[in-house]
Amino acid sequence: MMIFYRLGGLPLMQPDEGRNAEVAREMHLSGAWLVPTYDGLAYLDKPAFYFRAVALSFDLFGQSQATARLPSALAALALLGVLFLFLRRAYDTRTAALAVAVVATTPLFFAFARLVIFDMPLALFVSLAIFAGYRAEEPGREPRRWYLLSWAASGVATLIKGPIGLLLPLLVLGVLNVVEKRKQAWGRLFRPLNFAVFAALVLPWFVGVTLQHPDFPYYGLVKESLDRLATRDFGRTRPFYFYLPVILGAFFPWSLLIPEGVVLAWRERRRWLRPDRLFAVWAAVVVIFFSLPRSKLPGYILTAVVALGVLAARGFARAFADGQGRAARLILRATLALGVIALMGGALVAWDIAHRAFLARLGAHGHYVAALRPALPLLAACLLATALVAVAAAWRRRVGLALLAFLLFPAAVTTVGFPLFQDYAESHSTRALAARMANLPPEVRIVCFECFPDGVPFYIHRRITVVTRDGSELTSNYIRFALARSAHWPAVLVPLDGFAHWLATRRHPIYLLAKGNQKRTLRRVAAEYGGAVERLPLGYGAVLLSRPTKAQATRD
Repeated sequence: MMIFYRLGGLPLMQPDEGRNAEVAREMHLSGAWLVPTYDGLAYLDKPAFYFRAVALSFDLFGQSQATARLPSALAALALLGVLFLFLRRAYDTRTAALAVAVVATTPLFFAFARLVIFDMPLALFVSLAIFAGYRAEEPGREPRRWYLLSWAASGVATLIKGPIGLLLPLLVLGVLNVVEKRKQAWGRLFRPLNFAVFAALVLPWFVGVTLQHPDFPYYGLVKESLDRLATRDFGRTRPFYFYLPVILGAFFPWSLLIPEGVVLAWRERRRWLRPDRLFAVWAAVVVIFFSLPRSKLPGYILTAVVALGVLAARGFARAFADGQGRAARLILRATLALGVIALMGGALVAWDIAHRAFLARLGAHGHYVAALRPALPLLAACLLATALVAVAAAWRRRVGLALLAFLLFPAAVTTVGFPLFQDYAESHSTRALAARMANLPPEVRIVCFECFPDGVPFYIHRRITVVTRDGSELTSNYIRFALARSAHWPAVLVPLDGFAHWLATRRHPIYLLAKGNQKRTLRRVAAEYGGAVERLPLGYGAVLLSRPTKAQATRD
């Protein structure tokens, strides 16, 4: 499958992939199950379940970029399988197969299936919780068993990414109960036994972490959860409408069906089947809920993209059943729009092949275009073929050709555009930087001055000492939180105001890195202690300070 195609072909990108892979590597080495660490420091920004899964992948298959991404890829495959089984029963085999094809070819789903990040495993267990909760209220079903499964899946989702793993399924199922006016369902949903199953999964982890780090309940429940909703402390501040353009891009080309599809669906809402209501509520609840907090990231709405994919598949299934109906006409109009877009894209690429650097003059980054240039002829051919199929589908009113056009576009861009993705990943990865440090002797301590290149510890299998004001360089909210409440810092962190004394009293060689304006510090240190500043990738510089001589140590 495309999900596993060259899974390790791209370097780990910073900060998320590099950080998550290193946390998992440290869990792999320590054998820890409760408390993840990052650079040797407790990392409680997220629970340990996902890191433990990546560590298990390392245990079984060794440490590499591919094995770090394997749990996300397997979770994506499992989610597609669960989706197919659920939809085959809720609708039919055709709709189930169409939904799998749509979801698997959406950019957001495909990307997160290949990243060392929590979102895909979270989406798997949130979806399982929602599906089981939905099945619990089907006529003729035993609700207790299905609700227990739903709450168990929510428990695993909570162990992956915190309270959101429980909150999302409850919101979707709760709103669905309101829409369907199922008053009796509330008692079944919140039966005490359901809470007991959830607690049996989550409480051992929560209590265990709290015993080791008593500040964790306050951080996890207040800082990480409530403050993320109400404050700007976590960054990533976006406007309320942030997810509208995200959906247009992350769900493309299927997002071309949304504008007219929403209007048509609303007009025909009295004809919706119960599964239709589920996925419509699901998509709306997730997008609205994550639009409310100030902090927003595209991956938060991954399950909404899954729900939208099912609704798009429903449209295609109806179009196949009635080639002259409203759904078919809607799809053919969207296919014609796709054809126009593909034609314009193909023409632009063909023009660039003939006139060189045309794309760069339009504002594209020159090195990205250079990386993609060998594949431009094939990309132009694929885009023009997509346009041809799309126009033929609209002209001949063939829904099958329309589906082919929608599938051709992401397949062409994903496969042919791989060199571009690789160049982008290299420019956002520390792999090349780590390669410059790979041969440093073990006795040399690597020290970063107000910087921390995420991913370097994973590649060189070493910890890094950080000179810092507050620990923010490690991109961990918990580490910053813990440092602010502690009078004693761990050895891997050097307070900025004590750096001069620490450097003067060192007893070991140091490889000192800095970036940006802080490279002036490198030049000053190199002049004072001897050494030449070398230029490194990603705008870093470094100086190697050898072990102090006896005379220097006496003078210091």
